[in-house]
Amino acid sequence: MTLTTPTAVRTHPAHPVSVQGVGRTFASRDRSAQPRAVLADVDLEIAAGDIVALIGASGCGKSTLLRQVSGLDAPTTGRILIDGRPVDGVDARCAVAFQEPRLLPWRTLTQNVALGLPRGTDRATGDRRVAELLDLVGLADCAGYRPRQVSGGMAQRAALARALARNPGVLVLDEPFGALDALTRLRMQDLLLDVHAAEPTTVLLVTHDVDEALYLADRVVLLGRPAGAPPGAPAGVRSVVTVPGRRPRDRGDAGLALLRAQLLDGLGVPTHHEAHDPDQHHSI
Repeated sequence: MTLTTPTAVRTHPAHPVSVQGVGRTFASRDRSAQPRAVLADVDLEIAAGDIVALIGASGCGKSTLLRQVSGLDAPTTGRILIDGRPVDGVDARCAVAFQEPRLLPWRTLTQNVALGLPRGTDRATGDRRVAELLDLVGLADCAGYRPRQVSGGMAQRAALARALARNPGVLVLDEPFGALDALTRLRMQDLLLDVHAAEPTTVLLVTHDVDEALYLADRVVLLGRPAGAPPGAPAGVRSVVTVPGRRPRDRGDAGLALLRAQLLDGLGVPTHHEAHDPDQHHSI
């Protein structure tokens, strides 16, 4: 699979995101059991146009926090602001892409991408925008194909184009490359950076791959229970790591190796016996 380098299509405002004291508690299905607190006192500021990666152990609330930002769920405590205005329900300023492409199998790639267009977009403008986005993600020659006729990586590129069709100020990505093979995943990481350069937006990304987080993000946020907290305690922000250097970065950079060890240590993964291999990826 060869990916073309995207050219600038159009720019739209990237929005800052402010997460202020956010907590989320879920009621138990068993009425006699206590509610389960997943997140507590999460504070996070994301500048417009930044890429921020969330990492943490499985079940620590990463995807829950994404749902709060996009308005797919509401926090129990605290609030989230996008561009200074509160998120209240599904937010048109956000677009979401998941680990699975979730394309409609009976529609072509063009028709699937068009589903992301803002309501009220006229036909000519919509057709032009969809064609631009398919070209941006390297799928112009496959516009008439249905999802079963393309690879998993191509389907994920179509899902990314569909999210961008919404002209989001914030792009929320929940493990978008987790289901792809290793080589396609690396190519998709590069494509995301190219797309971000062509269509600047704020990106909040959940990943289990520490190397992916360090390669893509301006900052990496480690979520987890506070040190010394008992099992089952709600997660919060354990640490925030600023990644030096401009994107795209050298995957084998020694500075990234040091940050990798720091983050893995924060995740409770020992690294002191590992020899550095720039092609070795660390997932949690």
